[in-house]
Amino acid sequence: MMGMTEGAGMGWMMGGVALIWLLVALLLVLGIAALVKYLRSR
Repeated sequence: MMGMTEGAGMGWMMGGVALIWLLVALLLVLGIAALVKYLRSR
């Protein structure tokens, strides 16, 4: 099972990790922006 998809698997892992990091960064930015808006409107 591992031998068949080892080459493509590595590329997939790298791309997946990059995508996850992008999503995490986006969520962090959105969360901070929402927090600032919330604190300002209080």
